[in-house]
Amino acid sequence: MRHKILVVDDERAARLGLKRALAALSCEVVEAGDGVAALEEIARGGPDLVICDIQMPRMDGLTLVKRLAERGDPPPVIMMTAYGSERIAVDAMKAGAYDYLSKPYDVDELRCLAQNALETVRLRKENETLRDELRRQSGFGLLVGRCRAMDRVCDMIGKVAGTDAAVMVNGESGTGKELVARAIHEQGCRKDRPFVAVNAAALPTELIESELFGHEKGAFTGAASRRQGKFELADGGTLFLDEVGDMHLETQAKLLRVVQEQRFERLGGSETVAVDVRMISATNRDLPDEISGGRFREDLYYRLRVVEIFLPPLRDRREDIGLLVRHFLEQYNRKHGKAIKEVPAGVMKRLTSYAWPGNIRELMHAVERAVIFAEGTVLSRDVLPEEIRSHGKESSATGAPAWRDGIFFQDAKQEAVQNFEAAFIRSALEQHKGNMSRTAPAIGMKRQALQQKVRELGIDPGIYR
Repeated sequence: MRHKILVVDDERAARLGLKRALAALSCEVVEAGDGVAALEEIARGGPDLVICDIQMPRMDGLTLVKRLAERGDPPPVIMMTAYGSERIAVDAMKAGAYDYLSKPYDVDELRCLAQNALETVRLRKENETLRDELRRQSGFGLLVGRCRAMDRVCDMIGKVAGTDAAVMVNGESGTGKELVARAIHEQGCRKDRPFVAVNAAALPTELIESELFGHEKGAFTGAASRRQGKFELADGGTLFLDEVGDMHLETQAKLLRVVQEQRFERLGGSETVAVDVRMISATNRDLPDEISGGRFREDLYYRLRVVEIFLPPLRDRREDIGLLVRHFLEQYNRKHGKAIKEVPAGVMKRLTSYAWPGNIRELMHAVERAVIFAEGTVLSRDVLPEEIRSHGKESSATGAPAWRDGIFFQDAKQEAVQNFEAAFIRSALEQHKGNMSRTAPAIGMKRQALQQKVRELGIDPGIYR
């Protein structure tokens, strides 16, 4: 790909010199005379890199960096500083600049910095392409998100997919554990072979061994013919064993042997069946605690947990809720023939502040229900499920949570403080249309402190823009 570099300087000769120095990189180089013109050029078609002077009329370089930092996915910026202006350049880097270069600059150093910045851009776009492919193949929007926890999940999927290592996916019900398993399978070398899922919690103890290992004719009452189990059906591919923590100890012992040896006998049979199966398991239980209580085999735990992937609950990734809502809206608009395009700020605030005990599954069903009952193009509060519409009514006018069984004073106090902080900051962000730079001084905070607090509270400023 041919990269595009924007050089920003109020002196024409300086811009010409930069263009000549960058010619060796075989990039398209465009110009702007100040920060205002640079923003206009960026709006027309984003450059991959900005090289910018600090002192300019109308809008200086430091202001330009701050303005770009407020936008989603800004290009890297290299600041050009005159002698003695290094302190300003450091401030620019704190505001989001990639690096700085002192004038008069060394041409080789300029090219090296530019190449490094463009390599960063290339890798970021490559990762986005891989992420899009994972999203496409994973069924629905589990991998939609921008929080660090989901970045780690995607990174681990990419690294483990090409191996045969046993993976354990840990997380609450509804977080999308099976979708992670499918993403691992579809990105690996077994993608053209079967992916077989079995839910251990959904099967009675007396049937689970037949489900896993199959049975011979006459093995038990009702076994009218030979039946292949899930391990045979998954031969050459992947077996996803969901809710493995609910499995009986006797079955755990038999499963351990199959995982170790990749061979077993069907129920009621003596013939040994050899298989080649990759194991991915999942649980919402604390298995070390189950091991301590004698309810889960430690040796099986370590066999299944070569790699562990933890899926965060939705309440811990609130910044992703807006993205997920829009993703599901698009999906269910198509399914139900609707054209809902707008989610009012008040509705989105209610969705992002709700606890979502059922996690992504609950959110998905809530959005589908809302789409079904919505009229026109706006998703109104009236079509949300009752538990979401009534969320927050139990709190008093002070924002303090009402007493409930199991909540102590200090916990209630902390919850009330967090409720106040979240409501206050959301109100300020709404007034300033999600602009962090304007909101911070308006409420007497530094921008970095506000950013940190917004992350802690799981607030997405983007929903107010």
